Amino acid sequence: MNAHLPVMLSEVIAGLAPRDGAFYVDGTFGGGGYARAILETADCRVLGIDRDPDAIARGQVLVERFAGRLSLSLGEFSQMDTLAGPSDGVVLDLGVSSFQFDTPARGFSFRADGPLDMRMSLAGATAADFVNSADHSSLASVIARLGEEKNARRIASAIIAGRPVTTTAQLAEIVSRAQGPAALRHAIHPATRTFQALRIHVNDELGELERGLEAALGLLKPMGRLAVVSFHSLEDRIVKQFFTRNSDTSPLGSRHLPQRSRSQASLHLITSRPQTPSPAEIAANPRARSAKLRIAEKLAA
Repeated sequence: MNAHLPVMLSEVIAGLAPRDGAFYVDGTFGGGGYARAILETADCRVLGIDRDPDAIARGQVLVERFAGRLSLSLGEFSQMDTLAGPSDGVVLDLGVSSFQFDTPARGFSFRADGPLDMRMSLAGATAADFVNSADHSSLASVIARLGEEKNARRIASAIIAGRPVTTTAQLAEIVSRAQGPAALRHAIHPATRTFQALRIHVNDELGELERGLEAALGLLKPMGRLAVVSFHSLEDRIVKQFFTRNSDTSPLGSRHLPQRSRSQASLHLITSRPQTPSPAEIAANPRARSAKLRIAEKLAA
């Protein structure tokens, strides 16, 4: 199994600018890479939050290493305003972790066969539950909207014809056949977008992101910073719109945004455009290639 490599780590730490005596929230603890780097940069405290109990269990090694400075909470990052007090900085690394992706039993990847699960929290309905019970319209809608898959209706028909679908390999084979031979010549696997769509749906990732951004904004102290790493356009669009809507550089009014005054702004954009990984980082960690980092600072009241 590959170790989890935190994406754009140096850029995230530079953006958060950890300082002694401060308190930070790593809302997507995962392998603990960002939390560890924050703690190594300054004599501060960090709360790590993750909905995956496996991540919390792995993180106990770091809790012991940084005795009294790192604590972990099992939960969704949208709950951070109830799990933590006022914070000097929040980091969110969106999407699936390498630990989840590389563990066949978790069912996130078609690269190794496993149960069609995809639950980050290990609770609730699985991807198999959804694909085996959804009607054609619902299945096609999720694949099209959350996977941005143009052949969604054809794929949905193939899945329904192949039910019950219980493993990742079975689903990948069904989707690949539905895509046709031409899809095999593309750079990405024919089932990539369908797997992404089902994972986002099962974990309500976009809803969680919207709620989490609001929670982070409420939690941040004045001059506290929010750093968000996203990995696909649906995530980045939500982050961009949230930052713009709440920033001191947004239009005072437009047909896309509600009328507002400068005094209502809550954020100052540290990154006017998203930062992306360097070619060297992409070469060392290909999963970083689609990442985008946006950072904003909470304005004084």
